[in-house]
Amino acid sequence: MLLQKEVTMLNPPATGTTNKGPTAMLRQARNRLLESGELPAENLVGPVVARSWGRSQEAGLAPVGRLPETFHLNRFQLTRAIGRQQELIAHARPVMEYLFTQTRDSGSMVILADDRGILLHTLGDADFLDRAERVALAPGASWNERHRGTNAIGTALAEAAPLVINGAEHYLERNAFLTCAAAPVAAPDGRLLGVLDISGDQRRRHPHTFCLVRTAAQMIENRLFEAYHSGSVHLRFHALAEGIGTLTEGVLALSDAGLIAGANPAAMRLLGLSGADLGCIHLERVFHLRLAELLDWAARRGHEPMLVRHTTQQGEGRLFVRVETSRVLRQVSMPKPAAEKPAATATPVDALAALDSGCGHIAAAVHKARRVLDKPIPVLLQGESGVGKEVFANAMHNSGPRRGKPFIAVDCSALSENLIEAELFGYAPGAYTGARREGSPGRIREVQGGTLFLDEIGDMPLAMQTRLLRVLQERQVTPLGGGKAVAVDFALICATHRNLKAEMEAGRFRADLYYRINGLTLMLPALRERNDFAALLDRLLKDLLPNRRVEFEAGVAAAFADFAWPGNLRQLVNALRTACALLDDDENCIGWQHLPDDLAEDLRQRRTPEPVLADAGENLRDVSAAAISRAISLSHGNMSEAARRLGISRNTLYRRLKQAETKIAQTA
Repeated sequence: MLLQKEVTMLNPPATGTTNKGPTAMLRQARNRLLESGELPAENLVGPVVARSWGRSQEAGLAPVGRLPETFHLNRFQLTRAIGRQQELIAHARPVMEYLFTQTRDSGSMVILADDRGILLHTLGDADFLDRAERVALAPGASWNERHRGTNAIGTALAEAAPLVINGAEHYLERNAFLTCAAAPVAAPDGRLLGVLDISGDQRRRHPHTFCLVRTAAQMIENRLFEAYHSGSVHLRFHALAEGIGTLTEGVLALSDAGLIAGANPAAMRLLGLSGADLGCIHLERVFHLRLAELLDWAARRGHEPMLVRHTTQQGEGRLFVRVETSRVLRQVSMPKPAAEKPAATATPVDALAALDSGCGHIAAAVHKARRVLDKPIPVLLQGESGVGKEVFANAMHNSGPRRGKPFIAVDCSALSENLIEAELFGYAPGAYTGARREGSPGRIREVQGGTLFLDEIGDMPLAMQTRLLRVLQERQVTPLGGGKAVAVDFALICATHRNLKAEMEAGRFRADLYYRINGLTLMLPALRERNDFAALLDRLLKDLLPNRRVEFEAGVAAAFADFAWPGNLRQLVNALRTACALLDDDENCIGWQHLPDDLAEDLRQRRTPEPVLADAGENLRDVSAAAISRAISLSHGNMSEAARRLGISRNTLYRRLKQAETKIAQTA
């Protein structure tokens, strides 16, 4: 869970200790660190700054002089970084614009960085931008502590907490003119997504900036929560009835079975939950009542708050709770009258059937997946990033006999080797430094009876592959630090965008694990390969705006249909969600003004031209060469993207280019 804790900034020096100003004292403290290697006393700097200075020194940074390396993503790398955080950016942009209106003409910038400290999006006053660019306050720059020393963005990431770094508290002298306030932004499952920051000239420092940036980060977190759990039953609660609906309220999302599927950071703090608890514990363990009782209260009392008891590790308390149910969940949770039941001959529409919108590739994958739902056959989903592998796995779980049990997803690429071992297999009390006192059961034990989804399994370290193979063979798991082996029962679905056969041949993936997880392989098509784009677009819009008919301007619709969508479904969904959010209440047509600026630019520049048919004077080789030339031009020389446009591998593209060059040389 991301800790939203107060962070003490610079502690003022004790009265009478020196007649030097605070900047001189900070420089003196930093010089002492460089000379002796000892952190300065807390009467000179606060503990957060002292720890950060120590990390900056360990990274080999020098406070004065040139940086050893200026880390900055190139245009292609920045595009990938932005694509990776499209959902965060989409929900942060409106909040950043509001934040900028509150700080306009204050000589400052509003900045969004990802979980690595890479700047993704900035808004700033013109009189500050020129100077800011000299210290790389521009998209693509890294403000990780390893690259820029003590600074609000990098230190907020390292401390997982909101904080202010002012003036000479920055480790690098070149940044001493800045004052920066930053707050981390967490996903609904507690993962750290990025950092929101306000940076400006330290001479114009304002004490309210810290409160502004913390409130704005919380607004983004709440928007993300609503987007992730838009179709769930929501519980909004607060110690005061009047606090419900404010930024300080806790919000839970509940599954049909009464599991706590999501929680905003305020709810996690109030109830003492962690990210590992989500999807695993029932409402009754926290509040002393069942989901059916809450739904009955909502049906009878509407939005009237209900006073309920709750239990945490700190003891019991009372909270006011308001229940919000969507139309879809109310139909699922409440039995329908007999007259409304569908005919016995009607085909039930489950989660898998809902994915089929007319694409033959998807229909075939759904058909095969349905045949193994009730069988102990592991499934391997393959496809590019963003094609919806986790969505497909979730649909399999919700359409099968284990749908009432947990569905737990683990991203193998997002965890270090040590963390993934503890995450999967659990650990005994005191197994390692920093472990929870009571230990942890691990995701494999928590998924008992349900479905375990291992995303990006191709990135799992070899040592973990060995342990996972043993668990799959023996159907038992032993926690780190010793303990009794526990029998486990779960369905296994794995996913990867890598070619596991090639990884296996290169020695990066165990052959025996590959054949253990490869019971049924399903290839999910890229969005550009699907032939149901119009139906898919219509379905996604209905999901986003169920009670509103929305259409596209003709030019935008054509651009959407022609675009390659390198981020696949994830990119499309984020674009639609942003467009819907930017629609006014009286608008029902999505135009260019409703799209993110970067996407609108790509759509206008990268429209796929109409296919050119060969006439009597052209042969197939000439048409092929022309198509390759157009693809490379449209991709601005990016050979990987050109190959994707052509539907061939990059090696094939290079081979055909070489053949064309050979022909030209022979002709000459």
